[in-house]
Amino acid sequence: MRPLADTPPRPLRADAQRNRASVLLGAREAFREEGLDAEMASIARRAGVGVGTVYRHFPTKEALLEALTLDHFDRLAEIVEGVEAREEDPWTALERHIWETATHTAEDVGMCEVLSQAPTTAEMAAAHRLRQASWRIVEKAKAAGVVRADATADDIPLMMCGFGRIAAAQRAGAPMGWQRYLEIMLDGLRPR
Repeated sequence: MRPLADTPPRPLRADAQRNRASVLLGAREAFREEGLDAEMASIARRAGVGVGTVYRHFPTKEALLEALTLDHFDRLAEIVEGVEAREEDPWTALERHIWETATHTAEDVGMCEVLSQAPTTAEMAAAHRLRQASWRIVEKAKAAGVVRADATADDIPLMMCGFGRIAAAQRAGAPMGWQRYLEIMLDGLRPR
C-alpha cells in the first residue's frame, strides 16, 4: 500500500470547482468592502453557499485571505508587465507602474490592509514575478537618469505598504488621500 503522502490530490468535481470559485468571488467582495474583519458567514452569504462549504475549501479565514492575496499579486504582476511592454519612456513606465497598481488596489479595503502589513513568506514568494518586473522598470529608469541613483526595486513595496495604510486611513476620514501620497513618493524618486 502506498503512503498517503505520495498520493496526488484528486481533482475537484465540477460542482466543487464551482463552489470554490463562488467562495473566492464572495470572499473577494467581502474583503473588498468589509476589510479583514469580514466574517466567514458574510463570505458564505455572498457566495451563495453554506458556511461549511467555505470551510471545506478553506479551513481558516487566513487560508482564504492568502489565496486572494496570491491572486492579487498575480494580477499586479500582469499590470506591471503590461506597463513594461507598452511604455518606452522609463519615467512614464515607473509612474504608470505605481499608479495602475495603486488604482487597482485602492477600492479593495482588504488588500489595502494586507499591503499595509509586513508580507508573509507565501506573499513574498507570490510577489516574485511582480518584483522582477518592478526591478526591470526601476533599473531602466536609473540607467536613463530619470530616477535617483540609490533607488531600488525594494522601494516600490515600501511605497505600496505606505499606500495601503493611507488608503485605509482615508476611508476612516484621514485628511491625506492616497493619490497625494503617491505624488509625494514619486517626487522622492526623482534625481536630486
